[in-house]
Amino acid sequence: MKMTHDLSETRVLARTAAAEGYGTVVAAGGDGTINEIVNGIANTDVALGILPVGTMNVFSTELGLPGGDLNKCWEIIKAGQCRLVDLPQAGEHYFVQLAGIGLDAQVVQETSWDLKRSIGPLSYVISIAQVAARKPPRLVVETGEVTREGSFVLIGNGRFYGGPFVIFKNARIDDGLLDVLIFRNVSYIDIARYLHAVIFGIHVNLPDVEYFQSPNLVVRSEDTVPVEVDGDVIGNVPVTFGFSPRKLKVLAS
Repeated sequence: MKMTHDLSETRVLARTAAAEGYGTVVAAGGDGTINEIVNGIANTDVALGILPVGTMNVFSTELGLPGGDLNKCWEIIKAGQCRLVDLPQAGEHYFVQLAGIGLDAQVVQETSWDLKRSIGPLSYVISIAQVAARKPPRLVVETGEVTREGSFVLIGNGRFYGGPFVIFKNARIDDGLLDVLIFRNVSYIDIARYLHAVIFGIHVNLPDVEYFQSPNLVVRSEDTVPVEVDGDVIGNVPVTFGFSPRKLKVLAS
């Protein structure tokens, strides 16, 4: 077992393990740790095991892993039963659960570690308020010959976002499709309205929200708009989304 204190080191260790012929790499952490390991073992035959001990464990929830029982999770890893799941890409970056362009990526980018450490989840509320006070970006989403516009885009491989909320109701992590939500407005009132609708599962019925599926898409903007995958900012638009030709092997019952 190797303890890491830098996520970039995690990716290097995972890539080294794959090159040295290890059959399984276990991620003991949250979604950020999983993302780094996946980017180290992508397009190899290495299987991913998960011990969900991070702050956010959305991907393990998606897989149905017993997050409150690490002993059972370890038994699942030792059993060696693999499940093949899709491996989406945002440019050259792989992700397993979710990508965001606009609001949530801006919030991730602008919420400092010191602020998160001092006031916890409230730090994100402060950042949301700051971002919502600005003029929203104009995002252009292209899927084939169809062009759509919005101010905030979420792209899911699975159903969950931010914990227990099912935000992509038709998503499956092995169907070869990305689930896309486009939110057209991001004022204070709109954000509150969207959150309320998400909690009650009616957000896809809102007139200024569009939900669809596609195997690939491109997001552009004339503005400088950040992109996050699995909770970490990877750069700015334009960005092309699609899938790796090889599935990811995950140890799950």
